[in-house]
Amino acid sequence: MEFIKVTNPVQPHIALIEFNRPKELNALSVPLMSELRNALQDLDADNEVRVIVLTGNEKAFAAGADIKQMADKSAIDMYQIDQFATWDQIKKTKKPIIAAVSGFALGGGCEVAMLCDMIIASETAVFGQPEIKIGVIPGAGGTQRLTKAIGKAKAMEMVLTGKFLSAEEAEKHGLINRVVPVELYLSEAIKLAAQIAALSPIAVKLAKEAVLRSFETHLEEGLIMERKNFYLAFASEDQKEGMAAFIEKRSPNFKGK
Repeated sequence: MEFIKVTNPVQPHIALIEFNRPKELNALSVPLMSELRNALQDLDADNEVRVIVLTGNEKAFAAGADIKQMADKSAIDMYQIDQFATWDQIKKTKKPIIAAVSGFALGGGCEVAMLCDMIIASETAVFGQPEIKIGVIPGAGGTQRLTKAIGKAKAMEMVLTGKFLSAEEAEKHGLINRVVPVELYLSEAIKLAAQIAALSPIAVKLAKEAVLRSFETHLEEGLIMERKNFYLAFASEDQKEGMAAFIEKRSPNFKGK
């Protein structure tokens, strides 16, 4: 890996992926996103990994796409490159992904963070979709996920003016989970990951799938998915262990089976 670093495990059952283009503020080049896709595929297939944390550095989570790679491209060039195809793996990953964000999360950086399941942000984090300022619009979900997260009016203002949201504003509008001091943003994300990693990985996957479905369908279909996954959990050893531990007043030992 040249453009990302993978630490597996960073703590038991937790893998850490770090963007590693500091001079470019972690701009999301095609090669970087290809490495991220491959890493997520590997970690999703690793039975020892239960939660993934994705981060950049204190200055930038990711300051956007690599504009130098796109500036001279035609519409057909961009269509054939299909640079966003690699992004689909983030959405397909069954294990929870927690974004630990400090500094800039702009354009593609904001879109990658929104693709994650939870976001822990430092006090210095700023979120935005400033593509309008260079004559284009968001292309990896910025007009869609941002609107679903914070509502039409605020999303429209951000997309049409390029205005940034501070970490405090992002928390207020429901875009992120919480804001912490800059020296704690990564450790807090790992702490949240550890809470999830201690639970049944099968139940966690089923729950993630059901929650995500709520954004993609109407209520009745979502309820059908929820019920199906609820019943499916009863096919696991983890369900038997979890309920037995509750009755016996002891801590469960989940094995992901």
